[in-house]
Amino acid sequence: MQLSKIGILLLTIVCLWSCKSEKSEDLEIETVDLAVVEEQPRYEFGFNLNAYVVKRDTIRKGDTFGIIMERNKIGYPKIFQIVEKAKDTFNIAKLQVGKPYTLLCSQDSLEMAQSFIYQPNKEEYVVINFKDSIHAYTSRKPIKYVERMASGIIQNSISETLEGQGLSPKLAFIMADDIYAWTIDFRRLQPGDRFKAIYVDKYIDDTIYAGVHKIKAAYFEHKNEPIYAFEFATDSVKGIVDYFTDEAKNLRRAFLKSPVKFGRVSSRYNLNRRIAYYGYKRRPHKGTDFAAPVGTPIMATANGTVTESTRRGGNGKYVKIRHNATYSTQYLHMSRQAVKKGEFVKQGDVIGYVGMTGNTGGPHVCYRFWKNGRQVDPFKQKLPEAKPISDSLKAEFLTYMKPIKLQLDAIEFTPWEERELSEDQLEIRTAK
Repeated sequence: MQLSKIGILLLTIVCLWSCKSEKSEDLEIETVDLAVVEEQPRYEFGFNLNAYVVKRDTIRKGDTFGIIMERNKIGYPKIFQIVEKAKDTFNIAKLQVGKPYTLLCSQDSLEMAQSFIYQPNKEEYVVINFKDSIHAYTSRKPIKYVERMASGIIQNSISETLEGQGLSPKLAFIMADDIYAWTIDFRRLQPGDRFKAIYVDKYIDDTIYAGVHKIKAAYFEHKNEPIYAFEFATDSVKGIVDYFTDEAKNLRRAFLKSPVKFGRVSSRYNLNRRIAYYGYKRRPHKGTDFAAPVGTPIMATANGTVTESTRRGGNGKYVKIRHNATYSTQYLHMSRQAVKKGEFVKQGDVIGYVGMTGNTGGPHVCYRFWKNGRQVDPFKQKLPEAKPISDSLKAEFLTYMKPIKLQLDAIEFTPWEERELSEDQLEIRTAK
């Protein structure tokens, strides 16, 4: 009886093993030796972060390099040596509150700091390495540029059209302020106006979106009139880049239309203006007011020399610029000026910031335009165009523009497409 029970038990074990083997015939079993599995390296700032204890923080109010080092077990004799060695590369006193930094520390119980990495902006970083010897250097994170194509038909506004496609509003700003400032009034776009653009987006470390880098070419159809725009550098030494039509005509003028980006005209030049506050007496307004928030940068509308940068009466703080023997401009009610008398400024340079100094009911810049010593309405002047493209460059531009125009013409009014660019493909065509 006992043998019979043992026999039955053995038979059951054999059957179970057989069934298990049959069920396992179709399974692919992978054996992994955990002892030989290595952690994949994680590189940032040129370091394998797996080799360190990584501590990240931001510069706090009251922080200095010495305080940060002391918090991380570095004594003052060593701190002094680090500062002395690093001073030719980076001024440690210039650490800014809110900027991020990273400490790479030893992988032991002490976790001693060995490298300090400071990021003054998203692209650049400063490395101060003091693991063995002390050395410091600056570098940049890898940048990737992606070329995209976008188009749209305007129903209400260009901002709404871009937002509906999930596109950056900066595209509108570039087209309005940098490309078509003198040919299209973006405050008066009409339903049915349409546009196309070939533009470049910028990414840091492949994944961090850094915004629209530039518009390479654009097409805008306003009131059924098409206007092409192609980016082209006419002077690589001075870095002068303009936009030209498909006929090589410069789209820029000698003067910007507005001293503030996307500012709203709140009061126009009007010699017959009457104001209720003054009993409807005639009080001419010889400037054009652009409403904008306090602190908005004010730009020089053309190249010139600062003749006044002061404060006086109802003008408040202001800057006046002489552009040539014919034209001067003046910018009133600043919160502060950014230039001094005698300085030469270029078109687009920041000369001050919007404020409410002097006689003003709200934040704005009063832009005054002088022609032959008389204040005139800038919007009614036939102002000179910017310097035309040279004959020697015109043929080169037309050759450069031709394939881009074909690419632009091929874009349908549908959502954007994209392709990644190399550094060479990104370069603007420049004069040789």
